[in-house]
Amino acid sequence: MNQQNPHPGLSPALIVLIAIATGLAVASNYYAQPLLETIAKNFELSVNQAGFIVTAAQSGYAVGLLLLVPLGDMFERRGLIVFMTLLAAGGMLITASSTTLPMMILGTALTGLFSVVAQILVPLAATLSHPEKRGKTVGIIMSGLLLGILLARTVAGALASIGGWRTIYWVASGLMILMALILWRALPRYKLHSGLNYPQLLKSIFTLFYGTPLLRTRAAIGALSFANFSVLWTSMAFLLAAPPFGYSEGVIGLFGLVGAAGALAASRAGHLADKGKAGLTTTLGLVLLLLSWIPIAFAAQSLWALIAGILILDLAVQAVHVTNQSVMYRIMPEARNRLTAGYMTSYFIGGALGSLLSASAYQHAGWLGVAATGGVLCVLNLLVWWRGKHHDPQGPAAI
Repeated sequence: MNQQNPHPGLSPALIVLIAIATGLAVASNYYAQPLLETIAKNFELSVNQAGFIVTAAQSGYAVGLLLLVPLGDMFERRGLIVFMTLLAAGGMLITASSTTLPMMILGTALTGLFSVVAQILVPLAATLSHPEKRGKTVGIIMSGLLLGILLARTVAGALASIGGWRTIYWVASGLMILMALILWRALPRYKLHSGLNYPQLLKSIFTLFYGTPLLRTRAAIGALSFANFSVLWTSMAFLLAAPPFGYSEGVIGLFGLVGAAGALAASRAGHLADKGKAGLTTTLGLVLLLLSWIPIAFAAQSLWALIAGILILDLAVQAVHVTNQSVMYRIMPEARNRLTAGYMTSYFIGGALGSLLSASAYQHAGWLGVAATGGVLCVLNLLVWWRGKHHDPQGPAAI
């Protein structure tokens, strides 16, 4: 039996707390990216093998999205969120203690699996928000999520310069445990049962995909957008560590600040979606994403071109992502966790694919191969968006 929301609205302080918790959780999958060169040397890995560390995190996240996020439609949310946060911290402790590559992959995969707690926090916040402010709330929290992804690189690089690459995992696991305690005190208890058992919940995700063109289109757009994000950030550490740059982990991590600026600039996308401009925001975001690869292609010759490209790319990815989620949360309130599971599973499968493509492109064709890969994915994304708008039987307005 569905339970009415006993906690209408969210205070600004709680929105900020959820945004921080979301960013901290998802950041745990990205600490390795500016450290890949150092980790590769430590474990004597090739570029492709080092790229698999990032892929393992994103693959674990994708599995967690499919298998764990739907539990939010079954269990009391606060307890589930706290439990998963603690398990994600445990995965980072394994990574920090790792002495072999398989042990590191295990810790990374477990962290990815349980850090999907971020995707239980987002629909919870959407559910507790006033309908007319839902897009704005989602925009703030998704800004926290993307800032976590981007600032993870800056913090990881800085701590690696001080105490080695393992330091960030020790520190981050402690922060996750502290956040679990804070969330236990701050979050309201909330349960909205769908009336389905676990196998039925999992089956319903595929049923939603089959019967909801909006979800299919938005999931495909999200997957290809995040693949672009991963194509850039997976190989960038190798570019910046090599001549003519030769930057340290700490300097490489600072480039996350550029991406963070782009993420913040896109925070109004949810507000625009609330005003019925989701289609325009999506189109502009996808065009900007394609254009961002022009300056990025010249990164080996110009550091300023790379900075401009990062800023535009991260702005575009965030704007599209916030718009996607704002549009989806308008439909089927009782299924928000399953909609999130379906959408975000596709999203992080795209991210994992982007990491693999990026590492392979860099190894075989250098930085121009990476840029060409990103450009091709952008063209595919624009085609998916065009088809979704013009071939959806419910009409373009539904998308």
